Amino acid sequence: MEIAEKKESDNNTQSIVDSEDNDNNNNKDAEERLSRDLNTSLHPLKNKFVFWYTRRTPGVRTQTSYEDNIKKIVDFNTVEGFWVCYCHLARASSLPSPTDLHLFKDGIRPLWEDSANCNGGKWIIRFKKVVSARFWEDLVLALVGDQLDYGDNICGAVLSIRFNEDILSVWNRNASDHQQAVMALRDSIKRHLKLPHTYVMEYKPHDASLRDHSSYRNTWLRG
Repeated sequence: MEIAEKKESDNNTQSIVDSEDNDNNNNKDAEERLSRDLNTSLHPLKNKFVFWYTRRTPGVRTQTSYEDNIKKIVDFNTVEGFWVCYCHLARASSLPSPTDLHLFKDGIRPLWEDSANCNGGKWIIRFKKVVSARFWEDLVLALVGDQLDYGDNICGAVLSIRFNEDILSVWNRNASDHQQAVMALRDSIKRHLKLPHTYVMEYKPHDASLRDHSSYRNTWLRG
């Protein structure tokens, strides 16, 4: 009788253990399915991007190079990753002057001298401060969504917060292809930002920028 009771007790214990093992296995399977579902539900972007920024104290020159003062904020390569990043970034209207906010494809530094930029240039648009944040957001969405024409030729974009105005610029790889890629990019920017006809766009090759600022390489006077 005692042997039978012990056997029944052992069977009950083993049943509980088996049940717990089954529960653990089921939980593990559920976690793996959830992980797979989360990964497969993400929407990858065509390009991986990086947000950078630079900030200097007005009127103060520094011996630190411009490159050393470019700070990486965050990178992302999915739609969901972008919105997580963007929702936590300070709005352009709250940034102090002078500040530069950069959005560039991964692997391209926001420097004229970078190998992806050195033969290129940038389209420049100047905005009143009250409207620049909206145009910057529209530009960021167009860039991240690969909506601009000749997107493979685009390196990134910059918002330069200044005292009396803000400046948006879109950087491209090849300044020499002026009649096709450069002008097509201009028209695409105008179309996606819905720019009024009164806004003037200026194109400037990076080698011209380097010449113009050659005596200010370490004083943060870049736009």
